[in-house]
Amino acid sequence: MCVIAHPLVPSPITVAGMTIRGPHVPAGLSLQFWGVRGSTCASGPDFIEFGGHTPCVEVRCGERLFILDAGTGLNALGAHHRDRLPQRIDLLFSHLHLDHVGGLPFLKPAILDPAREIHTWCGNLDGASAAEPLGRLFAPPLFPITLDAMPARFVHHGFRSGESLAFPDGATVDTIPLLHPQGATGYRFRHAGRTACYISDIEHSDPWPDPDLLRFVAGADLVVYDGMFTQGEYPACRGWGHSTWQKGVELCRDGGVGRLAIIHLYPQHTDAMLREIEQQMQEVMPTAFIARERQEVALGAEVALGADVPVGAVRVPEPV
Repeated sequence: MCVIAHPLVPSPITVAGMTIRGPHVPAGLSLQFWGVRGSTCASGPDFIEFGGHTPCVEVRCGERLFILDAGTGLNALGAHHRDRLPQRIDLLFSHLHLDHVGGLPFLKPAILDPAREIHTWCGNLDGASAAEPLGRLFAPPLFPITLDAMPARFVHHGFRSGESLAFPDGATVDTIPLLHPQGATGYRFRHAGRTACYISDIEHSDPWPDPDLLRFVAGADLVVYDGMFTQGEYPACRGWGHSTWQKGVELCRDGGVGRLAIIHLYPQHTDAMLREIEQQMQEVMPTAFIARERQEVALGAEVALGADVPVGAVRVPEPV
């Protein structure tokens, strides 16, 4: 089994059938979840285990950092890493809805450092960057200052979903357009012989799986997927741009994917409800799980987590 030590949970959590021992050493491909809720934050005693922040996921290709989405979890990411964040930060947006950008001015301490560059990447605006919409959002009277007034320097890049992104250090990331109001972008990361895909926000098509998306995720070690609604909730929310865990399992099964992580959790789904959903999901796909804040997934075989840990180990570290 996989033992997850969550800082706010009194006993270990069992997830997806693996054992973990020893510290994490960045070497292969790894992900860490800093925000897993969708639409709005969740708070209170029933929302401790899975967390309440909106989307933000850290991706490490060795030491190379990418940040996916800038929900309220971005503040927790910055507080955790502090001065360990690189001088250049690449922030890849799935899209620009409020739950995915609201944490942007709070990436401390990086945003307060005039030597830092924060590069944003946006693919759902027909090639335009996020500069103009973010400039409208983060400005009076909606926000007290503009992003340009922050000490860090923002550099905004636009692309069209479906293009591959090439970075100055030689890193590349593949992208795909997703079915969502005003569009969204999915990402595929490859490093050290491992592959992870981030597929949020998405509404499943009919028929399903979509052939292009199936090719995009085929053979991945991990797919992070938008499973916001239950099958019972989905019919009333059709057209909102979100999916179910069952559709995530279908996609992974047909694509030969190793593991599935469900994110963009409905803000009214309590810990007890999510544990029940996770149990149902693992009866169908034992390597699937619902993502928890601070949870880390290490995919590289050379990531030194201890002698008893197989590829794909999962843990939640203690807070710094």
